[in-house]
Amino acid sequence: MKKTPLLNIALSRLIASLAHGDIVVIGDAGLPVPPGVELIDLALTQGIPDFVSTLTVVLSEMQVERHVLAQEMIENKPSALVALDELHDAGALGQRELLSHEQFKALSRQARAIVRTGECQPYCNIVLIAGVTF
Repeated sequence: MKKTPLLNIALSRLIASLAHGDIVVIGDAGLPVPPGVELIDLALTQGIPDFVSTLTVVLSEMQVERHVLAQEMIENKPSALVALDELHDAGALGQRELLSHEQFKALSRQARAIVRTGECQPYCNIVLIAGVTF
């Protein structure tokens, strides 16, 4: 059995297959999934699992070079933004880039997968760009 916190088979397989520059999106329950992009649906009900918990577990296994947020998240300040700022300040998320929500959704078309959470706070979405550990 795995020793790391991530137990979801599909999500673990995705992270193990990532190469430098690959994109993974962690999204709220309402983020559209473009045709052709794999969906790893973790949502059970409103708020379960939440965005921050999902991101924290993903970061336990994924090396992140940079991340992208929608400008609307910064403007609307959902409670998850506090945790994102702390992770960013700790260096867990690499450089930050801001796009409009529409540009964010367009970028998600390039994702290897979108991880859907049960988060119901608007704009709780993040693009993670894979880094390397060497």
